Amino acid sequence: MTGPVTASGRDLRTLARIVTADRGKPPAKGVAPSLLSDLQGLVRCDVIAFDDFDSEHEKTWFEQAVSADVVVTIDEAFEPAHWPHYWDCEPCSYPDRTGDLRSVVKITDFYSTRQWHSTGMYYDASRPFGIEHELMLSLPAGPVRPPGPSRTLRLFLMRGPGPDFCERDRDLLTVLRPHLHQAYLDAERRRHPAPRLTARHWDLLHLVAAGHTNAQIARRLGISEATVRTHLEHIYRLLQVSSRTAAVTRAFTHPNDLTPPDPRHRPRVPRTGLSPLPAPPAWPYTPRS
Repeated sequence: MTGPVTASGRDLRTLARIVTADRGKPPAKGVAPSLLSDLQGLVRCDVIAFDDFDSEHEKTWFEQAVSADVVVTIDEAFEPAHWPHYWDCEPCSYPDRTGDLRSVVKITDFYSTRQWHSTGMYYDASRPFGIEHELMLSLPAGPVRPPGPSRTLRLFLMRGPGPDFCERDRDLLTVLRPHLHQAYLDAERRRHPAPRLTARHWDLLHLVAAGHTNAQIARRLGISEATVRTHLEHIYRLLQVSSRTAAVTRAFTHPNDLTPPDPRHRPRVPRTGLSPLPAPPAWPYTPRS
């Protein structure tokens, strides 16, 4: 069992800067390179990489890598060398096998040096790039793309020959994990601004969620069925969905990503003289005999 780990004043100042710094406009994918550079200054490593992993399709959707404060690209040869050994490599596939995205893991949690050097992953993927030690942090891949069980974000800190990562390094990344996740989510929201649903859009979505047909919605709102269809098509484009069910799920499951509906808001019914249609019951009701 390891003893207590302490952080220096310099560590704390670096942590504070990483959490609070304004990174400016985000890159096309991932997080700001300056964030990766700050992390590299906090935990010494030769290369730091931030990847979007899809283990089901054996694909890396994006990769950022920084070495010595310079943005670099890992050679394309790494990808075909990496995936054939992925499931046999215990630290690599650990998040998929266990569902644990909270633990920060390193190679020596699973292998001795001799065992690591005997793996196909080391021989074909790590050794050609001089990678001897690795510290890995995992995050969920949402919100823009559905995360799914096979989709994760990975932060890799890599070192060549020399000392392994220590518990201080692991603890610092563990403390930073929620802030790193928030930095990625903030960057994603800036890259993909939330659609602005109007009050009329919410009127329709509430009625669609209650199970009303287009004809019933038209009658309820005093508009034509063609107008209802036009509104729904606009909503589908804004929410990037293609069905009524998907629109309702997107709007009411993650409302904070949209213009949030006012909980006091109710569909506005024009005074047409028509009695409003009753909403379907929330659950089946059988009267007592």
